[in-house]
Amino acid sequence: MKNKEELEKEIPEEEIKSEEKEEAELEDKEEIESEEKLERKIKKKEKEIEAVLNIYASFNNTIAHVTDASGRTIAKVSGGMVTKHSRLKANPTIAMFIAKRISETMKDKGVKSLYVKIRAKTGNTSPGSGANAIIKSLSRDGFKILNILDNTRMPRGGPKKKGGRRGRRV
Repeated sequence: MKNKEELEKEIPEEEIKSEEKEEAELEDKEEIESEEKLERKIKKKEKEIEAVLNIYASFNNTIAHVTDASGRTIAKVSGGMVTKHSRLKANPTIAMFIAKRISETMKDKGVKSLYVKIRAKTGNTSPGSGANAIIKSLSRDGFKILNILDNTRMPRGGPKKKGGRRGRRV
């Protein structure tokens, strides 16, 4: 058997150094690959959560209620929670503040995209002015709006109108 020293003399130093370099490069490649795998796993965990935004916009108030797909509440904000003045609750400016509050909580929960359901007072042809302002400010904040649906209820006949048999006389 040969001693260690004899073996080292037979193998040139350049080959030993080149082998060490190759081993170091392989270790670096393995570390990089493992880091890439971790990044992929993290990206897979970050799903784009979809939520439903229900907006009730009358001419006196604006209420925004965000739920997840199963119906659990994520955030609920109304005009009265944002302003002190009751006359401003249906204002588009106040609706922007409502959207700002909602967007903060949705970003914390990881919501990225929204289905929007707008509702006005029963029988009204158009919702209040706050509905459009909420949608516009949320889209500016980076939320993807997948669908906008009008859920306003329309009366079909209903109870007898006031005014009597001959109607309102002017």
